[in-house]
Amino acid sequence: MDALSSSSPPLRIVICPYLAFGHLLPYLELAERLALRGHTVSYVSTARNLARLPPLRPAAAPRVDLVALPLPRVDGLPEGAESTNDVPVADRELHWKAFDGLAAPFEEFLAAACADEGTRPHWIIADCFHHWAAAAALEHKVPCASLLATAAMLAAVPRPPLEHPEADPAVAAVFERAAAARRAVPSYERKAMTQFVTGHGTSSGMSSLQRCILTEKRCTLTAIMSCVEWEPESFPLLATLLGKPVLPLGLLPPLPDGGRRATGTDGADHATVQWLDEQPAGSVVYVALGSEVPLGEEQVRELALGLELAGTRFLWALRKPIGADNDDPLPPGFEERTHDRGLVATGWVPQMSILAHAAVGGFLTHCGRNSLMEGLLFGHPLVMLPIFGDQGPNARQMEAKKVGLQVARDKDDGSFDSHGVASAVRAVMVEGEERRGFVANALKMQAVVGDKELQDRYIDEFVQHLRSYAAAGAN
Repeated sequence: MDALSSSSPPLRIVICPYLAFGHLLPYLELAERLALRGHTVSYVSTARNLARLPPLRPAAAPRVDLVALPLPRVDGLPEGAESTNDVPVADRELHWKAFDGLAAPFEEFLAAACADEGTRPHWIIADCFHHWAAAAALEHKVPCASLLATAAMLAAVPRPPLEHPEADPAVAAVFERAAAARRAVPSYERKAMTQFVTGHGTSSGMSSLQRCILTEKRCTLTAIMSCVEWEPESFPLLATLLGKPVLPLGLLPPLPDGGRRATGTDGADHATVQWLDEQPAGSVVYVALGSEVPLGEEQVRELALGLELAGTRFLWALRKPIGADNDDPLPPGFEERTHDRGLVATGWVPQMSILAHAAVGGFLTHCGRNSLMEGLLFGHPLVMLPIFGDQGPNARQMEAKKVGLQVARDKDDGSFDSHGVASAVRAVMVEGEERRGFVANALKMQAVVGDKELQDRYIDEFVQHLRSYAAAGAN
């Protein structure tokens, strides 16, 4: 671990995550890892988001300052909607407007910090959407690093063609590999990606890709919560695609024992864990599709019928579907017919305790980055049902590694049915040669996620780069 000495004083670092818990939590992990190395971190978000974070590790807490910025009020945005988890999909553009309204309070915070050399930050680490944080960093002459999540998503995003590809065949080859990744994107996912790229019809006036590009232009360097061991296919493309060096941070995995922070609820005493205690080892598929983009009622119905048809044991962390008019979105009689082998939980569940349980033998997941880390930290093969954003590229990456199977989808509209769910669940969960292959490959990925020495080394090397740049700038 990076050690501080009299010749290498601690750094002061500002960290700005996007207002989604899929970003807030790994950025908090980064903040703690930096603090545990002796550096001072200002972790910047809104008051309600900060209040909902899990408690800091006691050893890191004295060096992490949680900085609350006021989220501007936007007409039509629900009261208290500070994270994307609070905002209906139809209102996401209003949330972007509120997010951009954080520019002024952030500039005020940074100006105050820079007014005294004793508090002036050495670095700002900003999420890739924070073009206004990067602008403020330029204004106050503080170096800024743009932080990205996955190489697979970046490779799949359309990019302008090269003007003179013949000038450098190696560069042209990289862009061709990225183009091949884009050709693998199914049409239903491509439509959503078009919105990310063009932002047509957006009320905030800027697409997500425009935000990322503007942030990149204003930043000194780019970092990514990944590494070549995790994404050997995509990671080597990034420096060429982005036109600047890319520093790996490693995967920032949570602790495998689930005890990184108190949750306010003892996972071992939770009803879901007690139910798992009664199930045979490796027999249960855990079903959890995240909280950011819930399924529609028809999708919940097909997923339920697929789990029933598969015939395997399951534990389902179910969110209320989009547009549901009643409190029970499940098919009539579903829980009665499956009560001897399945459990549906509609409230909070201790996901890490569930994934760590010996009864769990597979994970049906939307393939959000954090969920992938947690599932593979315990070596679980995957049934993959990506919904939005980077989940599709993540799922294709894992399927290529033969860590599991995607549920069959209609290529035009992305729909799936109970038979596709059942087929994928059986392939991953029913003992046989196919499952044994998936388990073996999941264990290979577990060896990367769970390699503490590897992950610590990436953080230490990143810190050394930040320190070297800060020292050079001071001379």
